Amino acid sequence: MPNPVTRFNRSMTESRVSLRKDGGIAYVTLDRAEKRNALDMAMFRALDRVSREIRKVRDVRVVIVHAQGEDFCSGLDVKSVMGKPSSVLSLLAKWWPGSANLAQRVSTNWKRIPAPVLMVIHGRCWGGGLQIALGGDFRIATPDASFSIMEAKWGLVPDMGGNLAVRDLLPKDMAMRLAMTAEVIDAKSALKHALITEVCDDPMQRAKALAAELIERSPDAVAAVKKLYQRNWQKADWVLLAKESYYQLRLILGKNQRRAVGRQLSPEKNISYLDRKRW
Repeated sequence: MPNPVTRFNRSMTESRVSLRKDGGIAYVTLDRAEKRNALDMAMFRALDRVSREIRKVRDVRVVIVHAQGEDFCSGLDVKSVMGKPSSVLSLLAKWWPGSANLAQRVSTNWKRIPAPVLMVIHGRCWGGGLQIALGGDFRIATPDASFSIMEAKWGLVPDMGGNLAVRDLLPKDMAMRLAMTAEVIDAKSALKHALITEVCDDPMQRAKALAAELIERSPDAVAAVKKLYQRNWQKADWVLLAKESYYQLRLILGKNQRRAVGRQLSPEKNISYLDRKRW
């Protein structure tokens, strides 16, 4: 079977999003700079597809999402999307209420990738752009980046899946204030409210440094930590305790845990990890 990353590179060259793989890192680039990376239907579909494809590639250790041009993503291309009722229906359609529709999957799909997803943010990260970023595990932004839960400006509620992260990150009153007012906040305020992880002058360089740290750890342990926290953070105590015991047993029975021990005890042997198990 062809590598999904190779297949994506070959078949999605004109679809708003590009993907390249360098070693264990998959780089996803929003590539609609002339429209400030605003989300039209082609970009929704491309983001949905690339995030699902990456999930299949078991030697991807870290994902870095960034953007071309002046802005990470200025939000929804309202004229393009809202002008066609069929587009709105395509975004909102779902098989059952608890599943994620196309609009939500551009955020929630990142959570389902069993590898850390780092969002590198600059310029505007508004509306749908912030919803995408909230799907990542870490958000690193430039000092001049700005953020907004913009949907209220258009008479809408935020409905692209980012509320899953907002629920974990923000107090309820602050979340409601940002969602009701569509207030634009700077990177310093976003960091204070935990919407982002870090602010630095060169977020891509910082992301690469963090990726290098993550790659030094067992891909199975990293995947297990992500699944443990992403899927069980808000669940009852007994569920979290049960899951951490179950995941630990799976790790102990796996080959990469023994390799992690070997790497610590005999670093001179340069023991490499195997590809990630299915998590």
